[in-house]
Amino acid sequence: MRRKQVRKRHPGTGIVVLSQYDEPDYAISLLSEGAAGYAYLLKDRVAEGDELFRAIRAVTTGGSMLDPRIVEALVRPASQGTDLTPDEEELLQLLAEGRTMKAIAVAQGTTPAAVDDAVQKLFLKLAQAASSGASGALRRLKLLHQAIVDREEQGESLSRLLPTGIAEKLRREGRNIGGTETLTVTVLMSDIRGYTTIAEDADPTVLARQLNEHRAEMNRAILAESGTVMQFVGDSVMAAWGMPLEDPEHPRKAVQAAWELSEASKLVVRGRVLTTRVGVSTGNVLAGNLGSPYRFDYTCIGDTTNLASRLEGMNKMLGTSVLISESTAKRLKNEFVMRLTGYFAVAGKKQGIAVYEVLGPTKDGTNDLSWLPSFNQALEGVKTGAFEDAKALFRKTIWERGGEDGPSQFYLTKIVQLEKSDQLREWTGVVRLDEK
Repeated sequence: MRRKQVRKRHPGTGIVVLSQYDEPDYAISLLSEGAAGYAYLLKDRVAEGDELFRAIRAVTTGGSMLDPRIVEALVRPASQGTDLTPDEEELLQLLAEGRTMKAIAVAQGTTPAAVDDAVQKLFLKLAQAASSGASGALRRLKLLHQAIVDREEQGESLSRLLPTGIAEKLRREGRNIGGTETLTVTVLMSDIRGYTTIAEDADPTVLARQLNEHRAEMNRAILAESGTVMQFVGDSVMAAWGMPLEDPEHPRKAVQAAWELSEASKLVVRGRVLTTRVGVSTGNVLAGNLGSPYRFDYTCIGDTTNLASRLEGMNKMLGTSVLISESTAKRLKNEFVMRLTGYFAVAGKKQGIAVYEVLGPTKDGTNDLSWLPSFNQALEGVKTGAFEDAKALFRKTIWERGGEDGPSQFYLTKIVQLEKSDQLREWTGVVRLDEK
């Protein structure tokens, strides 16, 4: 079956089946395959009302939907000759529509356990009053109910198919998934240092397995700090905090996750250990479904997202692992040891911003920082144009750090470039980056 092949290759893809068969058994078997995100419509009714739109919306959010005619074929025979209360009729209708226990609980303002108890009582009442003609309909309802329960137990629910937290917000607020909103969030961008070069000659099968294991580690680090994983693209990951649910601690959590990624998420390819570089920025973004009517893509865009990407790339230039923006650093409360690496104007921007390197969580007791005063003095020398003093202090910093310090080496090279060019007279202490 083509739908099974699609779901096997793309587990999060919703599928709307258009069929000529109006038999409830056939529709129920579809939902019994153990995967959410299916809808079953009769194709001769697609042009009627907004059924197709509702079906697409349902499967996009990981839900399921049956054609109203199928629902009626399930409900009417099963309820004939019974004296159902309005609440029981509503519950029967929701069951026939293929709603999950959790979804029914949210709709009725109760718990899944209470819904399950009510369902069992409803089935008992229907069974006691069922005629021979209604017994088949009742059997189908029970099959549908069991399929829903099995699906929930397997974890194939809305929360699994969408980025962390989105499901809860959609359920609680009844939001339109196509909507957008402006939020203040912290965005994280990362990639693996040296991955592209070494991946060229690596065995694709082995590389894919290693990359999947690496992604699992990254996912765990982000989810452990309540982040929303937006997307994986090759060796890169994008995540955000403060969306879709507000979180006053989003800067701290994002930086903690960034540190964990840089320390724990190391990929070994052909005997080489490849580490993770991370950029983090805080600010306003436009958040929401920025995909298409056929592809749900909850993400965020704006300068904050772009800056996180630029900071991630700057790690290569500065020889660092975790860089954060000034806006993020200002929101932290001494939870991390950091150093100012300078002022940079990224591509497309005229104004320079302060960029900080994260050296580790304060509580971990980061190693000896006796070298930091030398670096800070050197950085001040660069800013004011006292290049000779700055060079001496940068060399001292490198010596104090055991012969290696990426930012110090960067500025030593930068000073030589300035001294050999006409830029010296225009130097303001802001490093301008022309490349993205």
